[in-house]
Amino acid sequence: MPGQGLPRSGPDKLYLMSSPGVMYGQSPVSVFPMLIVNSRIRVPLSEFQWSYVRSSGPGGQNVNKVNSKAVLRWPMKQSPSLQVDVRERFLARYGKRLTIDGDLIISSQRYRDQGRNVADALEKLSAMLAAVATAPKKRRPTKPSKSSVARRIASKQAHSRTKQRRRSPAEE
Repeated sequence: MPGQGLPRSGPDKLYLMSSPGVMYGQSPVSVFPMLIVNSRIRVPLSEFQWSYVRSSGPGGQNVNKVNSKAVLRWPMKQSPSLQVDVRERFLARYGKRLTIDGDLIISSQRYRDQGRNVADALEKLSAMLAAVATAPKKRRPTKPSKSSVARRIASKQAHSRTKQRRRSPAEE
């Protein structure tokens, strides 16, 4: 059962709030309708398509029987839940990870448990969205102050005088 063995925050609450704002529980689609990254970015879980395949790596007796690897497919380009500026930054940073159709595919096979891999895939997506959530700070071109220019020129002149003193008088 997905989510089995996860810590719960109360007897009647079936979720765990993990960093950065991913909520998951026994069934990620039925318990919580949104992936909340921050106050601006909320993606309905109904936009995601999940598939489960056999995971590589350790698994003991169940390694060839259980589909524990979670694969998340999200049509990011068609998603109405992303603002235009966030979508543009996402495409600029992670555009190479999209398919030809504009779908983002994230897979997780870190854990032996399907529910934990679903939560891990959601955390990966949330981290990607959080990385592009805020616009980069615009660089303001600066100019060196007059005193710093004067110090730099004085330093160059002193270095030049030092080198001139090292020369032998016959070179002139």
